[in-house]
Amino acid sequence: MSLDTRVRTTNVVLLHGQPGDRSDWDAVTALLPGSIPALALDRPGYGDNPEPAGTIEDNARWLLDRLDREGIDSTVLAGHSYGGAIALAAATLAPRRVRGLVLVASVGPGCLTRWDELLAAPVAGAALAVTAWSVLPWLARKSLDHNHSRTPNTLHLLGGVHHRHGAVWRSFLSEQRELFDGLDRWTERLSDIPIPALILADPADKVVPISTSHALCEQLPCARIELVNGGGHHLPRRLPAAVAARIGEFVDSLE
Repeated sequence: MSLDTRVRTTNVVLLHGQPGDRSDWDAVTALLPGSIPALALDRPGYGDNPEPAGTIEDNARWLLDRLDREGIDSTVLAGHSYGGAIALAAATLAPRRVRGLVLVASVGPGCLTRWDELLAAPVAGAALAVTAWSVLPWLARKSLDHNHSRTPNTLHLLGGVHHRHGAVWRSFLSEQRELFDGLDRWTERLSDIPIPALILADPADKVVPISTSHALCEQLPCARIELVNGGGHHLPRRLPAAVAARIGEFVDSLE
């Protein structure tokens, strides 16, 4: 999208999870109605974004600055997983800039597990992150060689994540620790976000429990939840048609 001195509205801006990059939304944006302009972004620490990973607030302020530079006055924010926390923080900091929220398998109240705690630990977390991101790309290629159906699994999805300007494991570890240090600050303010919100979740999600999605729906004043079966945690990649359809319907409802 080119810069423009005129103030304008982009219907939806899409934020990927942790880890990930803007390509996570490719299939969704391809299936959105042509009447809904969409912009998928590489967050700091991932893809082509030169900025290092930061806190949830750092991401939210980066996002608002990016909207300014793109000339976008207000928009619907769609966030997957960790990207959901960024969308919520941006809506808290600048509610007039956000027309609506679409939270897809989003982090939120009660989402953290003992496994998350291990991944965020000072020594063990760093060791696990370095090891994982050293072998994941190789394992993903080997798995794809034997996956004749070419149906992407979690290994394939994570193995392709990159950061052109740094190590992915550093971004992952930084954000994993931020989940423990900073997420509560934003989830405690959910009742202060009077913005229409659509929550999409698979009850069988093994990364973010379905109880988190229900908690988001209960604590956000203007939220509703729709369950999408069969996609697990990676709904934008595994069920893009379902996600695109629901985003389209939600954006239309705001008009």
